[in-house]
Amino acid sequence: MVRYSLDPENPTKSCKSRGSNLRVHFKNTRETAQAIKGMHIRKATKYLKDVTLKKQCVAFHHYNGGIGRCAQAKQWGWTQGWRPKKSAEFLLYMLKNAESNAELKGLDADSLVTEHIQVNKAPKMRHRTYRAHGRINPYMSSPCHTETVLTE
Repeated sequence: MVRYSLDPENPTKSCKSRGSNLRVHFKNTRETAQAIKGMHIRKATKYLKDVTLKKQCVAFHHYNGGIGRCAQAKQWGWTQGWRPKKSAEFLLYMLKNAESNAELKGLDADSLVTEHIQVNKAPKMRHRTYRAHGRINPYMSSPCHTETVLTE
């Protein structure tokens, strides 16, 4: 059994979901997770589906170096935004998993709210890229761990 960083106040009225060593960018996933924190589960799933279809954007507050401006970020009170499709798909899968866990516990899936969502860095994966004059440079990827707690 893995320990979550937040224990829910009422475990009988909450459900959990987690993913380890997910091959998706940490920074994009962190910003997408912050966007759905505190959202109702139906609103969060609709929002993430819209992000994958590029109808809405995710406002990048923290890791925003090199992020372009986006008109859709105005609704979040920000100017910079992206549409990280892969991160949205992974988080959508996590929400579906948590929802099925809630149904297994006998909770009302329509009244669930994202109480806690956290994204941590996983160990980096090393690859190599070949450069001119026989040199080799590292080609690292930044996977992540995520955990979600939904409550009624």
